[in-house]
Amino acid sequence: MLRVLLALAAFGLLPVLVVLGVPFPRVRRTLTRIGARTLLFAIGIDLTVLDARSERERSRTAGGALHVAGHISWTDVVVLTAVQPSTFVARADLVDWPVLGRLARAMKVLPIDRARLRELPGVVEQVADRVRAGGSVVAFPEATTWCGRAYGSLRPALMQAAIDSETWVQPIRLRYLDRTGEQTAATCFVGDETIGASIGRIFRLRGMRAEVEFTAPEAPGSDRCDLARRCEVAIRRDHVHDHALHEVMAEDRRRPVPPTVSAA
Repeated sequence: MLRVLLALAAFGLLPVLVVLGVPFPRVRRTLTRIGARTLLFAIGIDLTVLDARSERERSRTAGGALHVAGHISWTDVVVLTAVQPSTFVARADLVDWPVLGRLARAMKVLPIDRARLRELPGVVEQVADRVRAGGSVVAFPEATTWCGRAYGSLRPALMQAAIDSETWVQPIRLRYLDRTGEQTAATCFVGDETIGASIGRIFRLRGMRAEVEFTAPEAPGSDRCDLARRCEVAIRRDHVHDHALHEVMAEDRRRPVPPTVSAA
């Protein structure tokens, strides 16, 4: 009950803190990071950050960069915000969610509707503008959530923003570990599960830890497909690929939805 109350307080206060810190970027980032870490504590997820980059490598993304990571759950946004507050490219309907939507609007997410491909160039342009201005933008190029043990390929479309703005790309390895230190799919948000059911289920988990690892940045180059491949190699390094699970999930995503037949 205490964790639930703390989470509700964090959800309610975090957007207010973000707004209060708007005139002062450093204050805003600090308050946002504190709020996200408080929310993680309430949810019951510990945080570990691994960063073996050299000072030179860190400097390449200090003045603005596109960050890319695999997508597992709605908790990814909270985890990455707790590490480094950024602008997120997120599914368009996120702003309409009853709880996370308020936080998303306060953080000024860039909505993307995968069903409206005509709008994609506009999103790419917005990302490029944010990065040129020195901002950090986080994207999940898999375009959907996976369980964490299986994963999809990084789609290259949003990589064009890094090429257009001539900025480096920061790959991020994001994993969730159980109390034994093994990678787990317990936090994943896939299938037909509702956001309410997912929040309730994750609250009941114990001993969860999010591990965020910053790898060496990738130069933008001139080919977005090549850039996507390089980032994918960096993110999936040392990943033990579960081929059987990957095929099952891939087949489930390809399976057509049967038509609904109503009684006359």
